[in-house]
Amino acid sequence: MSKIAIIYSFNTNKTSLAAKKIADAFGNEQVEMINAENITPEHFTAYDKLILGVPTWFDGELPNYWDEFIPALEDLDLRSKKIALFGNGDQKGYPENFVDAIGIMARILEQCGATLVGFTSIEGYSFESSKARRDNQFVGLALDFENQGKLINQKINAWVDQLKKEFK
Repeated sequence: MSKIAIIYSFNTNKTSLAAKKIADAFGNEQVEMINAENITPEHFTAYDKLILGVPTWFDGELPNYWDEFIPALEDLDLRSKKIALFGNGDQKGYPENFVDAIGIMARILEQCGATLVGFTSIEGYSFESSKARRDNQFVGLALDFENQGKLINQKINAWVDQLKKEFK
């Protein structure tokens, strides 16, 4: 399996923790960790398989570093790329926009031709709405450190097992 880029902000606590757990589950030699705050279009074109950490900020927004990269991202042809998304949200504190940033990023990536992988079930979550929801699935891995902290390792390990099959 070729190297997988895991792109996330190195300056975030929970997203960094999740990214490191994902890297450990894959085996660190299989992944390259890239700071989203220094991302360039070349990072996207250098890998066929990418995992993006996209936490939801405020009332359902992308973090600034992703938002600022969107114009460059929209110019890329991602038809040969398989991309998985993970992100943090708070289903009780922000039930009306739980993990919205994953959904926002998914839409942009699909418009650029990327194939999204790593969809997960909405079962076990309690929220009002989410831009990351499609039918009974999220378009990535939804993590809730505030309300489901004890489930994080289990969710990540199951997701990585799924990605190992979908990235082939």
